[in-house]
Amino acid sequence: MSQPSSVGVITPSRLQRITVGAHTDAYFVDRAITGALAQTAVAEGRARLTFIIGIDADAAIPASLAERSDVIWARSETRSQAGALNAGIDAAADRFDYIAFLEDDDWWDPHYLTWGLNALKRFDFVSTTQLEVDENGTIMRINDFPTPSGWMMPSSTLRRIGLFDPTLRWHLDNEWLGRLGDSGLRRCHLIDALAPATLAMAEQVRPWIANVVHFGGKNLELQRHTMPAPLITRLVHSRSGMARIAGDAALQEQSRAEYQHLIERFGRIPW
Repeated sequence: MSQPSSVGVITPSRLQRITVGAHTDAYFVDRAITGALAQTAVAEGRARLTFIIGIDADAAIPASLAERSDVIWARSETRSQAGALNAGIDAAADRFDYIAFLEDDDWWDPHYLTWGLNALKRFDFVSTTQLEVDENGTIMRINDFPTPSGWMMPSSTLRRIGLFDPTLRWHLDNEWLGRLGDSGLRRCHLIDALAPATLAMAEQVRPWIANVVHFGGKNLELQRHTMPAPLITRLVHSRSGMARIAGDAALQEQSRAEYQHLIERFGRIPW
């Protein structure tokens, strides 16, 4: 039997607890780890996961997670998402066959790694869509923007594209995808089995799929998987960055300024 592929899962975390009503339970990162370990690729021996959790410099590590042998703690020098992500990248440097990203309040379908590893036999990077749910578990929508929780790549791709831009607060994922799109590397974007069959159809009813194609770089291909729903579930809650932008005019201006910077640099807002 072949050896399992080693996958470093970089997870930026503020170590927030999951709250249901008045009850506070486990940490978001607990759920993310549990879901990732339920992957069929792990059960079948195709993948071995290590979690690199990027945290703020002054964060207190929970006792329930402190002694786990499959967790590496990476402290940032700042209190920012870019800092936590980059600390995780530095800690993972060339230690794994593949790198995946997983926000601590998101979780993967059990078949996500299987699809990702299969795609990476032909491509240098894979992204995918998300099913967004609220804090009560109510399905809100399918989001076709490729957030980092659906990114997977060989370590060589991460080494080539590099760290996230610490000068950006809200759209550092767009900037990273811009460098990827201009790199010449081959990218696959996985879409659900119920997605439109052609780009022309997508432009009519799910235009964000078309945005991925038009603004993701010339070496991007769409590939449908056989699952009826997206492979990533993304929690939309009041503490998320996008929710904060929506309710604050000053943050909206910061977001617009970052988008303008991306347009000036790449000629587009990268997807």
